[in-house]
Amino acid sequence: MPAKPKTAKPTHTPMMQQFLKIKAEHPDQMLFYRMGDFYELFFEDAKKASELLNITLTARGKSNGEPIPMAGIPYHAAEQYLPRLLKLGVSVAICEQVGDPATSKGPVERKVARVLTPGTVTDDFLLDETRDNLLMAIFQENDAFGLAYIDLSSGRFTLSQLENSHSLINEIERLQPAEILLQEEQNPLHKTQHSITRRASWHFDGDTALQLLTKQFGTHDLSGFGCTDLPLAIVAAGALLQYVQETQRAALPHITGMHIESTDDGIVLDAASRRNLELEQSLSGDHKNTLISVLDQTATSMGGRLLSRWLNKPLKDQNVLRNRHQSVECLIDTYGYEDIKPLLRQIGDIERIVSRIALGSARPRDLSTLRNSLTIVPQLHSTIDPIDFNYIQDLRLQIDCHSELLELLSQAIINEPPALIRDGGVIAEGYDEQLDELRNLSQNADQYLLDLETRERQRTGISTLKVAYNRVHGFYIEVSRLHSDQVPPEYVRRQTLKGAERFILPELKEFEDKVLSSRERALAREKSLYEKLLQTLAGHLQPLRTTAQAIAELDVLSNFAERAVTLNYSRPELTNKAGLNIVESRHPVVETTLDAPFVPNDLVMNTKRRMLMVTGPNMGGKSTYMRQVALLVLMAHVGSFVPAQSAVIGPIDRIFTRIGAHDDLSTGRSTFMVEMTEAANILNNATSNSLVLMDEIGRGTSTFDGLSLAWAFAEYLAIQRKAFTLFATHYFELTVLPDQINSIANVHIDAVEHADKIVFLHRVKDGPANQSYGLQVAQLAGVPKSVIHQAQKKLHALEAESLKAPEGGTLPLALNFEPEPFHDPQADAVKAALAEIDPDDLTPRQAHDALYQLRKLIK
Repeated sequence: MPAKPKTAKPTHTPMMQQFLKIKAEHPDQMLFYRMGDFYELFFEDAKKASELLNITLTARGKSNGEPIPMAGIPYHAAEQYLPRLLKLGVSVAICEQVGDPATSKGPVERKVARVLTPGTVTDDFLLDETRDNLLMAIFQENDAFGLAYIDLSSGRFTLSQLENSHSLINEIERLQPAEILLQEEQNPLHKTQHSITRRASWHFDGDTALQLLTKQFGTHDLSGFGCTDLPLAIVAAGALLQYVQETQRAALPHITGMHIESTDDGIVLDAASRRNLELEQSLSGDHKNTLISVLDQTATSMGGRLLSRWLNKPLKDQNVLRNRHQSVECLIDTYGYEDIKPLLRQIGDIERIVSRIALGSARPRDLSTLRNSLTIVPQLHSTIDPIDFNYIQDLRLQIDCHSELLELLSQAIINEPPALIRDGGVIAEGYDEQLDELRNLSQNADQYLLDLETRERQRTGISTLKVAYNRVHGFYIEVSRLHSDQVPPEYVRRQTLKGAERFILPELKEFEDKVLSSRERALAREKSLYEKLLQTLAGHLQPLRTTAQAIAELDVLSNFAERAVTLNYSRPELTNKAGLNIVESRHPVVETTLDAPFVPNDLVMNTKRRMLMVTGPNMGGKSTYMRQVALLVLMAHVGSFVPAQSAVIGPIDRIFTRIGAHDDLSTGRSTFMVEMTEAANILNNATSNSLVLMDEIGRGTSTFDGLSLAWAFAEYLAIQRKAFTLFATHYFELTVLPDQINSIANVHIDAVEHADKIVFLHRVKDGPANQSYGLQVAQLAGVPKSVIHQAQKKLHALEAESLKAPEGGTLPLALNFEPEPFHDPQADAVKAALAEIDPDDLTPRQAHDALYQLRKLIK
């Protein structure tokens, strides 16, 4: 009889088999596997968690003969560890026990309850209250891009379509998404530091996207959102929505529509300009000494995030901006901001609370915060009432009192609820009669136990007898070993300890069953009431969101009013006439860091004075002067008052800055290559309504190359682009350009020399600087005196040599550099055609034909 084949011995325990099955469904997430009071991680997840979280790496069991790596954290400490992982770009799957350990045969049933990724978190402890947390999806077709992004914590869903990768990089730099979804085969984004999640190509399908979006919004098509001509953006939006549905595992009722965003709506700032202006992050990488650090004194986190969005997308719509400016002025004139801000400080983050209500993840303290916030609204209405401006009154109407919800929350939630619903104690007494009865039964247990203990002590004569409870053994009577011979016969032994015996009485057992049952039923009842409360609140999502948005805008406007008064800002005047006329302008950030008063300066630019050639010494303030102009223009276009005595600002479509020098080693670009790339972007995209800052262009190469490039760039910007340009340079040869091009003027930063030392006056004056003061600045920097002395001797020799023109030759370049003026081939062709025409010899028909020929040349 043949031998029976040996049955293969399982290589893993049933529990580990369960883990591996769940992990296979979430290969890209770190699996937090609930085991009792711990979240455990195994295999590579354990190794990675040990390294990232600095927790102990141990082992449990074996796999293929090797110990299985294991690491874990207490489940109640997850809030301390999860933010660290998400900040590092790590996604996490939370696997909870859903089965009953008492009835389970084998491992307790477990399921992934939530998937947390950097772009999809909504919990308060996982979010930065000052910043939007954006999830972005990008779909590429040829050279065009569809882009969609969502802030799940607020429900804002936005689409746009971009024509090139440069525009895409600018948008990523502006929005700073926490996570970006890309197709598996899509090329990696240039230099991105953001968390990238790769998705299979079938997630980026047009038909699927249309089906998902129309189902989410309950519409027949997407024509109502104005995006039918944005097919790439629709694909990106569908991929994004599908990812959110997968990670949240819940309905998304707060995502009710999409907003189409166009680059034409706002003033465009490319990535380099945004970085150079230090709007939210300084060049050193921190948030100190940035524009938002000066402007943000908002009272609510909602207002702080809105201010950040405004700063990152200044508007071109002058009507909207005038309403904001007028609102700020009214808040100042009525002193309304002084009364509004203390009230706003008592209002919580309604915007994010509403989203957590929609997702069913709102915690008890979210609801108490919402209740406390709504109690402030009537006082806010009374404060706003006297402000006689329609825009402010419209905001007042949008801030609803939500009286019914306030009454409901006041009745349902105790004043200071616990953090979580799981242990109960959230629903207020008197809200539900059934819950009160169950609670009374449970709460009366304490008195019953005291009475029982007193009675049994008297009956048995054991003075140390005590009645107690623990979660493992329930209620019991404990007697020390010393008195065990005095225990009555009706006592039933439950547990023997080293120094004591524990007993149970039939009466106590009956009471235990009754009390424990009531506690369980009370907790179940309370959880059920809480769920119903969330469902009721979910029916009011849109009105609550409208209230939150209006409060945020009122906060920003009040903040602008306070900043204007505190920092001595004035209201800018926006006009349709091209140009800038600014009196006594100041740098909003630099002036807050100085001990001495900031030296203000004027600026006049118009159609006859489009470029200012800015010269003067290093450290004299050229870059500060240029940046303050750009920041002032930007502030005016978000609705803020500005640091100047007065400012009249014409239409601006873009702000470009080419300031500073740095290598880009990650892409192998030198300092000069970076400089030329940024300059090329300006030359190719600036218009007659653009504001351009060009600082020390051409300094990264040889003198002659750099001077030639700087000259050609200045000519091109002045003649071809006609942009409003501040062109700072140390090439004094460029100061002759105003003699050749009428729209260019010279200005300089004033300084004086005293006893071989330089004194910076920081005052901008007309005309070119007479010298660069390079040696004096070097001396201030601490260069050894012997080196300065040697440089002085060499300078005198070079200056003497430059005054000697060679016989039969020309003066050196420094005194005789006159490059050929810029020629436009199109203009040359038109001029040549005109030169051949003699108007006196043309018939009407010939003149008509000549006009068409000239028109063709222009095209």
